[in-house]
Amino acid sequence: MDTIITIAGYGAALCMIFGYLPQAIATIRTRDTDGIALPTFLMLGLGSVLFVIQGILLGNIPLVITNLIATVCSIIIFAIKIHNDCKKKRIQ
Repeated sequence: MDTIITIAGYGAALCMIFGYLPQAIATIRTRDTDGIALPTFLMLGLGSVLFVIQGILLGNIPLVITNLIATVCSIIIFAIKIHNDCKKKRIQ
């Protein structure tokens, strides 16, 4: 049973990383954030931060590393989104 749990955990880690990285890379390259819903992305980022805290408390290094990557991606995308939204308000 422990093997199944470990495989599921590593599978989830890969899904999280490969789910966040393409969005972060595309956002950094294009600076296009029009299709990003800020409240949803904030909740995903907060969830990643909480998983980092849980991973630290449990001593689960893969959980910490995975969610640190997701948190960094969220911060980058959030910063670009805020910058773009502020710039649009100044233009209008």
